[in-house]
Amino acid sequence: MIQPSSMYQPLLLRGLKIDPNEPFQFDVMIDGGDQVENVEDPTLNQNTQRLVRYFLAGLTIDQEDFWVNLSPTESDRIITDEFARTEMGRDLLAQDYLLKQISASLMYPETELGQSFWTKVYREAYDKYGVTELPVNSFHKVWVVPDLANVYSDEFGVYVAEARMKVLLEEEYKASIDHSPQSIDDQRLSTMDHGLSTVLQTIIIPAIEHEVNEGKHFAKLRQIYHALILSTWYRQHLKQSILNQVYSNHNKVQGIDHADPATADHIY
Repeated sequence: MIQPSSMYQPLLLRGLKIDPNEPFQFDVMIDGGDQVENVEDPTLNQNTQRLVRYFLAGLTIDQEDFWVNLSPTESDRIITDEFARTEMGRDLLAQDYLLKQISASLMYPETELGQSFWTKVYREAYDKYGVTELPVNSFHKVWVVPDLANVYSDEFGVYVAEARMKVLLEEEYKASIDHSPQSIDDQRLSTMDHGLSTVLQTIIIPAIEHEVNEGKHFAKLRQIYHALILSTWYRQHLKQSILNQVYSNHNKVQGIDHADPATADHIY
């Protein structure tokens, strides 16, 4: 069981200052949040270096490889080998595991939120569809995706003013790309799923979204998100930079890797 956490602002990579004459040198702007009480904090440099390694992973890993997958039916597709070697890949996979834990915990029927959820689910299923047992595929995975990000930039650098994420049900996430024809039974099941998902969206999804954007559980996810926003900006706006040309999308993870290559399998 994972209980909802308190609001927490972690150490964040807020921005970059770029020197056009020194392509391998840039300054990072750090927001200490609730994590750093003073600049003499002995952990400040260590944690800042981790955020910088997130940024560098965001540059060097191919953008098509920024995914993790803990599906129980796809043990051969957890994470790409290169991404798994980075701290970002490891930490993102651990956050996905935590996402599944808290999703299940929030729906636990002996909590107030879970009891409210299941009461409404079964009432909805009986009132609209006349059933008291639900198909096992009525509840899908949840996805965390980018939402609003306000970024300010000039010739000297970039600053992330605001960055939020949103939580979607799998059916929402895949709706725009899944156009395969459905049988009559599939349509009926889809209609039922939609009704039950509405309850999920009303009660559980807002609680998860609050955790993702405000809670302590997903502090590392927000740190990764900020680093990815900045690395994406760097890719797009400094395409002629020598760092972009020799490092971006080249999967050069030496120096930003971690000690245990089997971590992904352990988390799975």
